Amino acid sequence: MGKIEIHEKVKLIAGIIYKDDELPEIVLKKLAGIYGEIDIRSEPYSFNHTDYYKDEIGDNLKKFFISFAELIDPQMIADIKIQTNKLENTHSEKNRRKINIDPGYVTPAKLVLATTKDYSHRIYLSKGIFGDVHLNMHKGKFKPNPWTYPDYREEFVLEFFEKVRKVYLESLAY
Repeated sequence: MGKIEIHEKVKLIAGIIYKDDELPEIVLKKLAGIYGEIDIRSEPYSFNHTDYYKDEIGDNLKKFFISFAELIDPQMIADIKIQTNKLENTHSEKNRRKINIDPGYVTPAKLVLATTKDYSHRIYLSKGIFGDVHLNMHKGKFKPNPWTYPDYREEFVLEFFEKVRKVYLESLAY
């Protein structure tokens, strides 16, 4: 029988999809007020990997990723997803979001995304939230899974999360 141990803290991340260039800065201030300092931020890129958000947010979307300096307990991710959904709703008009916030976390071995949608490869966490192991660490590099979203397969995205992981590992070493 294995010994039950509490999981070490993990590095909170989020992907931000938006159209209006001013809204992300407002949302980032709110996120920092809740989760602490944002320590790493990717450059925004054209989010043309899917039309999933077109009807709700619009076209010509942009996306970037962030990570937070303060580590979290991984069991908090369900509550964080619920909070980010509420934050999205505060910036909605006529039941249409103007921004999408996808939280997750990085561990030494993987990147996990929180989602409200069930699927064969997702595990129920709590409160209507599922966990999706989106990237796996293999030989020092993040590798996508067959279900990994197209933009998470991009080399610059993989490199960003490898940088986040490196900072995370350094923080664990004290």
